Amino acid sequence: MYSNNLIKGTLQPIILKLLESGRMYGYEITQKVKELSDGKIEITEGALYPALHKLEADGILKTEKEYIGKRVRKYYSLSDDGAAVATAKVTEFSDFMQTVSSILSPKAKTL
Repeated sequence: MYSNNLIKGTLQPIILKLLESGRMYGYEITQKVKELSDGKIEITEGALYPALHKLEADGILKTEKEYIGKRVRKYYSLSDDGAAVATAKVTEFSDFMQTVSSILSPKAKTL
C-alpha cells in the first residue's frame, strides 16, 4: 500500500480517468481503484469525497441521485466541460510520471 501523501497528489487524475468510462458512485470508485491497483491503492472516504466535491464545485463533475429502496446513491460523471479537463489532467499526470521516472532511473547520456 502506498502512503497517503502519494495518493493525495494523484487522486484527481485517478478519479477523472475512471469517470471517462461513465458514471460511478463513491464506493464503486474506491473498489475499482483497489481492484485495478491489485490492492496497492486504497482510497478512504475521507480522501475521496472532498476530492469529488471539489471537482463538482469546479464544474468538472456533475451528479445525479438514484433511489435504491430507501437509500439514495449519488452518481458522479464528467460534465461537458469536464471531459476536456479530464483529458488534460490525465495527460499532464502521465507526463509527470514519465518525468519522475527519468529522474529516478536516469539513462546514461552519450556524448
